[in-house]
Amino acid sequence: MSNDRVKTDIKGLDEMLKGGFLPQTANLVEGPPGTGKSTLGMQFIYNGIRYHNEPGLIVTFEEFPQQYYRDAEGFGWDFRQLEREGKLRVIMTSPEVSRADLESVGGTLETLAREMGARRVLVDSISHFDQLTDDPVELRSVVYGFINALKREGLTSVLTRESPVLLGGDEGDDAIAFVVDTYILLRYVELESAIRRALLVLKLRGSDHAKDIRQYEITGQGIEIMSKFEGQEGIMSGSPRRMADAFMEAFGKGS
Repeated sequence: MSNDRVKTDIKGLDEMLKGGFLPQTANLVEGPPGTGKSTLGMQFIYNGIRYHNEPGLIVTFEEFPQQYYRDAEGFGWDFRQLEREGKLRVIMTSPEVSRADLESVGGTLETLAREMGARRVLVDSISHFDQLTDDPVELRSVVYGFINALKREGLTSVLTRESPVLLGGDEGDDAIAFVVDTYILLRYVELESAIRRALLVLKLRGSDHAKDIRQYEITGQGIEIMSKFEGQEGIMSGSPRRMADAFMEAFGKGS
């Protein structure tokens, strides 16, 4: 696989990814509602068009295109204009239709990607594929086939997935985690009586990546990765403690 990187141009994220995503890979962003999964995906698409002249697709299973236009406007991204210029398409569909479309020759997504010269795609959200089957083995096969079809079209994808856990908890369903190339986890963290957001790169196949947990914010320009969580443990569990407190609890009693 090429060592060239597909830059997100999201402040702080490319550093964690050692330069960006690898080309033609599937990159999962998982988190509970409000953590900015769709924002990260839209920013990836917008920055590809703006900075690299790489047209993009947004495939949604739950929101009408108008919702993306409104959300993008809040960050100063004119998605309507980009669509008029042929650099972006927002498509509302269903997992059933998208799966069949990608499995057929000359399907809608394939045709659009080739006509536009698309290089990036946001799939929001892959959680809806759960509706296709209750069998985790079959689900893994379905998602694997869908991802491979995107790769065949030369697309680098961001796939969002909803997590039911608000604070901490498990990383989710390994059936999908195994088939993606990158796994980014977003979480809410309660720290000193305030809720903060945390980001961790759990996996980046074929490359090294940052192992630490970073704070991030959703600003007027999109997502920005901030400083590391220093001197804390248990961040991703939702109940962090200071390292010194944890040390004293473990070793200080009875001394």
